[in-house]
Amino acid sequence: MTGDTGLEEQVLERIERARRRKARVREEYITLAHGAGGKATHTLIEGVFLEAFRNPLLEPLEDGAVIDEMAFTTDSFVVTPLFFPGGDIGDLAVNGTVNDLAMCGARPRYLSAGFILEEGFPIAHLRRIAASMATAAQAAGVQIVTGDTKVVERGKADGCYVVTAGVGTLDRPTRLSAAAARPGDAVIVSGPIGEHGITIMLARGELDIQADLTSDTAPLNELTARLLDACDDGEVRCLRDATRGGVATVLNEIAEASKAAIVVNEDIIPVRPDVRGACELLGIDPLYVACEGRMVAIVSQASAETALTALHSHPLGHEAAVVGRVNDDPPGLVLLKTAFGGTRIVDLLVGDPLPRIC
Repeated sequence: MTGDTGLEEQVLERIERARRRKARVREEYITLAHGAGGKATHTLIEGVFLEAFRNPLLEPLEDGAVIDEMAFTTDSFVVTPLFFPGGDIGDLAVNGTVNDLAMCGARPRYLSAGFILEEGFPIAHLRRIAASMATAAQAAGVQIVTGDTKVVERGKADGCYVVTAGVGTLDRPTRLSAAAARPGDAVIVSGPIGEHGITIMLARGELDIQADLTSDTAPLNELTARLLDACDDGEVRCLRDATRGGVATVLNEIAEASKAAIVVNEDIIPVRPDVRGACELLGIDPLYVACEGRMVAIVSQASAETALTALHSHPLGHEAAVVGRVNDDPPGLVLLKTAFGGTRIVDLLVGDPLPRIC
């Protein structure tokens, strides 16, 4: 037992030393892994962009920046295929931007939309995407008020890319941050995970897997408003939508920012059978698969039941569950209590199992 404890301490110390090192991009060229949301993405952001643009508003690396009682965010979308069960690149762009603002505790108000189009792209497809964006914006209660269009030569893009930015107002005194998690807090997932990423993978038609799945893409601003209204100021510590890298990446970002441990229970994490089955066939952990209509909430233990009741009262949160707790040790790590009774570290991914899912 003493030997096992000593080995465990050595492993944790190595992890801590690695995290203390200054981020350094060792590759000479961009790879798909740099866009996956895992270790390569974090290294790229910290070693290139944060190094170049460092300032107090950027350094927290939240879903958006909070400036003068407003939240501001930007995003880009390169999903393939452009149209998939449950949505398309248009509503994905609107919902993703709305959700980033909602995770800041803001009420989304205005969006911009930029389009990078490839020569030869069908106008009918562009009309369909624009109509989808208009419908999604109306559903989320936002307006698309400005934008831009660029066209590149045939073969220089992949049909259509969409770039967005969003502005929201902070109508509540609550300020959310990944660094605010405290030991004892509850970890809540708003619904079944992994549906978007697996839907996109199956929609590409490269795998002989049949599943009745649709993307979970949806605006989360009404759900977050209901949660924040139900809880006292400061009781909701952090909100994050689990997009690239999935729930595992979000939990790692929160654990690292708050210098706390997060322990989750595999048996409690909601995963639909079709998603779990597809993940098993592909050799992918559902924790790392992207969602586009699910969020992780860190809430004080005292308000956990209140938070769940509020989430359950909304259609997008009726399957929300408390999946774990925040602990004080080992700081900066995410631990999973497995269905077999063991415990393992859930780290950031290095590679990219599902490229271009958003």
